[in-house]
Amino acid sequence: MLFFGISAGLPLLLIFSSLSLWLREAGIERSAVTYFSWAALGYSFKFVWAPLVDKLPLPVLTRWLGRRRSWILLSQLMIVLAIVIMAMIDPATNALTMMAVAAVLLGFSSATQDIVIDAYRIESADSELQALMSSTYIAGYRIGMMLAGAGGLFLASYFGSTIDSYSYSAWQTTYFAMASLMLIGITTTLIVSEPENPNTDDTLHNRRDYLGFLLVFALSVIGFVASFYYSAELAQTAKLSLTTLLENKNLSGFVVELCRLALALTVAGIIAKIVILLGVVQQQMVEQTYIAPVKDFFQRYGWSLAWLLLALIGLYRISDIVLGVIANVFYQDLGFTKPEIASVAIFGLVVTLIGGFLGGLLSVRFGVMRILFLGALLSAATNLLFMLLAQMGHDTVMLYIVICADNLSGGLAIAAFIAFLSSLTNISFTAVQYAIFSSLMTLLPKILGGYSGTMVDTVGYPNFFLVTALMGIPVLLLILWAGKRFELNAVTMK
Repeated sequence: MLFFGISAGLPLLLIFSSLSLWLREAGIERSAVTYFSWAALGYSFKFVWAPLVDKLPLPVLTRWLGRRRSWILLSQLMIVLAIVIMAMIDPATNALTMMAVAAVLLGFSSATQDIVIDAYRIESADSELQALMSSTYIAGYRIGMMLAGAGGLFLASYFGSTIDSYSYSAWQTTYFAMASLMLIGITTTLIVSEPENPNTDDTLHNRRDYLGFLLVFALSVIGFVASFYYSAELAQTAKLSLTTLLENKNLSGFVVELCRLALALTVAGIIAKIVILLGVVQQQMVEQTYIAPVKDFFQRYGWSLAWLLLALIGLYRISDIVLGVIANVFYQDLGFTKPEIASVAIFGLVVTLIGGFLGGLLSVRFGVMRILFLGALLSAATNLLFMLLAQMGHDTVMLYIVICADNLSGGLAIAAFIAFLSSLTNISFTAVQYAIFSSLMTLLPKILGGYSGTMVDTVGYPNFFLVTALMGIPVLLLILWAGKRFELNAVTMK
C-alpha cells in the first residue's frame, strides 16, 4: 500500500503546481495557466465510471493478472503515457491544446487508478487491518506528492530552467524522470497477489450491460468535448459583447466560460439520459448503481437536511482549493525560486500531517462538528495572511509563517471533514456514496479554481485572497445550521 500510495500521489501535482510553474516559465499567462487545473476534474467525476472499473473485465489482462491488478496496471501505463506526451510538448511553441489533452488524460488515468487501488485495499485484508493499510497508503500518497511537487521543482531548477531563462529540455527531463518513478507502482502491481473476493456480484449484469454503460459514458464525454469545441466561436462573440457592456475583459471572460462549462455539462447529461431511455443500458442497472444510493441518502436525512448537508460538502473546501490552484504561481511572481518553493512545500507537507493528526485527536475529544467549524474558520482566516505576504513581497520568514498556518489549519480541517463524510454513508452503499461525496467536495472549488488566474488579473492578489477568505463565511453558517439539525451520533445504517 505504501508503494501504491506513491504511484497514486505522483500524478496529482504534475497537473497542478509543477505544471503551473512550467507554463509560467514558458511565458503562458496566469489565466491560461490556472485553466489547466480543470484537467484534474476527473477526480471529481470518478464516481461516474467507477462501476465500469469495478465490473468490466479487460481482454487478456484480466485473465493474466485478475480483475483488480489488470485495471491498476492499465491505469498506470496510461499515466506513464500521459506524462511522456506532456514531456514531448513545449508549451512555449503554442502547443497548449495538445498539452491540455495530455493533462486531461493524466487526470482521468490517475483518478481511475485511485478507484481500483481503493477497491484493492478494501478486498485485500480484513477490517482490523484497514486502518493500518489506509494510513500507510496516505503516507505513500504524500511521498508521491512530494516527489512530483518539491522533487520536480528541484530537478527543473537543477537542469537549468528559471523564470528568467526558460529551458524546455530541463522540464522535459524532469517529466521523463517523473514517468520513470511510476515503475514503483507498476512493479508493485506485478509482484503483489490478486485479492480474493468471493462475494462479488459479477453475475448480476452481463458484459453487454457494462459495455452499454461504457458507451453511455463515452458518448457523454464526446458531447461534453463537442460542446466546448463548437461553442468556441460563439463564446468569443459573447465575450466581446459582454466586455463592451461591463467594460471588464477578464470578468466577461469568467462569466462566459462559466456558462460554457455549464452548457457542456448539460449536453453531456442530456445525451446520457437519451441513451439510457433508448435501452442501451438496463434501467435496473442504472437504478442500482446511482439512483439507489442517492435515494437512500435523501430517505435517511429528509429532503431539506439532505440538501443542507450536500451544500456543506460542496462548499467546505472552497477557500483553500481556489487559492491553492494559483499558490505556486503567486510565490513565483513574488520572486521566490523553484528550490525555495520546493523547500517550503516539503515543510508544508510535514505541517499538514501534524494538522491531520491534531484534527483527529480534537475530533475525538470535542466532537467532529466543532472541529469542522474550527477547521473552516482557520482555513478562511489564514487566507488573509496571504494578503500580508503579497504586501511584504519576497520575505522568506513570512512565507514559512503563512505556509505553517495554512497547512496546519488545512490538515486539521481535512481530518474532521473525512470523519464527517464517513459518518454520512450507509453501510449498504458505502463505496458509491463516499465516491459521490468525495467528488462533490472538490467539484465546485476546482471549477472556480480554474478561473483564479482571471480573478487575479482582474482584482490583483490582495483582493483575490480577501475574496477567498470571504468564501468561507457561507461555510461557517452552513456548519452552524447543520449542527442544530444533524446529530453525528444519530446516523443509522440500514
